[in-house]
Amino acid sequence: MSIFTMEEFRSLDDLFLYQIEDLFDAENRILKVLPKMIDAASTPELKQAFDQHLTETDEHVGRLRATFTQLDRKPEGETCEAMKGLLREAEGMIEARGDAAVKDAALIAAAQRIEHYEIAGYGTARSLALHLGHTDAARLLQTTLEEELRADRTLTGIAETEINARALI
Repeated sequence: MSIFTMEEFRSLDDLFLYQIEDLFDAENRILKVLPKMIDAASTPELKQAFDQHLTETDEHVGRLRATFTQLDRKPEGETCEAMKGLLREAEGMIEARGDAAVKDAALIAAAQRIEHYEIAGYGTARSLALHLGHTDAARLLQTTLEEELRADRTLTGIAETEINARALI
């Protein structure tokens, strides 16, 4: 469900649950696309970064499941329309033809858009968890937020030290 529809939020708990359901759906969608990004990347460093993030994304899903358990809720995800759109764009980069370095730069751009969405989502969910007194959930969400930030920095480093320069040639 889109955040702009007529969802009824009766409490901050409702909003928190909505946020983690949205993240749960987003992470599960990412798990399906990351292997394609690994295959599409041409440089070992980028393949390794995507592979590392695939492992972490599986852990993110596990942490979200633990959060649902802490809340005594089932891990049912809202449909994350934003992530569906971001992943559609990533699929376009995966299928693109042309110079390998430019395609790697395009894959990084798509991946960073995804990371930035996740960073915003985890930051929001962590903040809500803290306000609601869900300290264990906040800790799990913070761990994932730190991994998302690290993944974004890794992608920036790969782009700035290797890929973008190769794409100019």
